[in-house]
Amino acid sequence: MDMTPKQIVAYLDDYIIGQKDAKKTIAIALRNRYRRMQLDTSMQEEIMPKNILMIGSTGVGKTEIARRMAKMMNLPFIKVEASKYTEVGYVGREVESMIKDLAHESYNLVTKEYEEQIKGSIDDEVIKQIVEILVPPLPESASENAKESFIKTYNMMEAKVKDGSMDDKKITIEIPKTTHVEIVDSNMPMDMSAISESINNMMGKMGKEKIKKEVTIKEAKQQLRVLASDNLLDKDALKQEAVNRCENGGIIFLDEIDKIATGNSSKNQDPSKEGVQRDLLPIVEGSSVHTKYGQIKTDHILFIAAGAFHVSKPSDLLPELQGRFPLRVELNPLDEESLYKILTNTKNSLLRQYEALLKVEGVNLEFEDDAIRSFAKLSVSANEKAEDIGARRLHTVIEKVLEDISFDADEHSGETIVVKKELVLEKLENIAQNEDTARYIL
Repeated sequence: MDMTPKQIVAYLDDYIIGQKDAKKTIAIALRNRYRRMQLDTSMQEEIMPKNILMIGSTGVGKTEIARRMAKMMNLPFIKVEASKYTEVGYVGREVESMIKDLAHESYNLVTKEYEEQIKGSIDDEVIKQIVEILVPPLPESASENAKESFIKTYNMMEAKVKDGSMDDKKITIEIPKTTHVEIVDSNMPMDMSAISESINNMMGKMGKEKIKKEVTIKEAKQQLRVLASDNLLDKDALKQEAVNRCENGGIIFLDEIDKIATGNSSKNQDPSKEGVQRDLLPIVEGSSVHTKYGQIKTDHILFIAAGAFHVSKPSDLLPELQGRFPLRVELNPLDEESLYKILTNTKNSLLRQYEALLKVEGVNLEFEDDAIRSFAKLSVSANEKAEDIGARRLHTVIEKVLEDISFDADEHSGETIVVKKELVLEKLENIAQNEDTARYIL
């Protein structure tokens, strides 16, 4: 997490073209989280996260910025749609469930980290269990010669199990009966959640009965690894760390916030929309939510809300909710040059993805620069004539051009196919020029 704002922006530049203001705002928000954790506890409690509201059309990079950012920092992150939630009392997901989802994500993240740390111990334990099945221990009364012979056999067998040369051999292992059914429902009320936890614990105790199963050593390594991991991990410590990571590093990306905005001029107001905003308020402001991992305080969770705001405006949100998102950043629409750079300058760009996919069939796909310029130009044209869906339009345009090449790829194995400007225009120019057709096809 110790990255400067400049380093964060440089990383995001590899995946997202333009949007300097949004990247800068996000980078500062992330760095402030790191700075806060270096202060003494009393000051930490006083510093609240500055939640961000991102405004921009679909396909300009709002979600991608947040997703890449969380992946880079290895922080608990979830993306939720505000339109999926309903007011308490209505059928649907309650707002508190997003915190339960974040806690679950945090627990998975921490568990994965700890498993990586003790990977050597887990592997050693699995190898030991398998070798003990292949070479049963000697009784204590065994002679010295028998013990020496046993040690040699044991070491030889251990080496063979480790290098995988015995993976196809079948052995009988003992594993717990699979009666443990994990009930995970982030939308359960608090009392029902506690009942489900009790059921899980009860089923877990019943699952201590073991059954014998004949499997290959390769399969045994996988199945025993899960059991060894469960035995070696300290579940209580994991829960504690997950709660701490969730409270101090958690990020919730709240997409489609404009869909729950209710302007005064709106005639057919949905009563649940304003209710969702009111339910969101205490979560964003700071409250405690009960989860199966413990109480989660939401005071220092960073919320990044995003919306296109085509129909509504940010001022149509409740004033109290607007105040919880003090940082506003507007993302610019993508022009022809931006779309060209998205195809050429980003890591694992769309063109590289298509090249890799067709490489599987033995086809070498190449794109001339003029063809790439045409992709960008026609995408901008389609965005102007129909709805502006930003960079997502590139998927439609490129797929249309490569449709036949992709379909007949098996016939062109070993060949190099060069996509030229002429092919792009042949496939798309007539469609792009006819506004009515473009609306349906592009």
